[in-house]
Amino acid sequence: MNFWTILASGFGSGYAPTAPGTFGSLVGLAIGAVLLQYGHLPLLLGIVVFSVVGVEAIRATGMAAQDPKWIVVDEIAGQMIPLLLLSHVGFMGMVFSFALFRLFDILKPGPVGWADARHDEYGVMGDDLIAGVMAAVAVALLRLVLPL
Repeated sequence: MNFWTILASGFGSGYAPTAPGTFGSLVGLAIGAVLLQYGHLPLLLGIVVFSVVGVEAIRATGMAAQDPKWIVVDEIAGQMIPLLLLSHVGFMGMVFSFALFRLFDILKPGPVGWADARHDEYGVMGDDLIAGVMAAVAVALLRLVLPL
């Protein structure tokens, strides 16, 4: 495996026999939680780096049009986005961030589905970034009524 394949596969998490997107999201949650310990700026930089380098990793596989399940770097980047709205790494905040991101990523409502329909590296990454933003909005609304 070369560098781009390792990155595109979420450091191998994309090769999980079932639910590789969920495993990739868990990698994103773990990386995001570590970065959030150092503040929101490191987390934001992590999102940008995984997004930009992730697009290149997806392109380098030559499989963007097929969007194979083992490519999960997009889940890593997208999963970190709702963590931006948390003030600290707490269990319930992590659970809601994870669950809402997976919900929007799997159901692909509205703009998530539109991005997914591109069938190129920007669509592969874009649908997860949009799902992450939608999850972030949902987390923000939940924070109005729950101590996340």
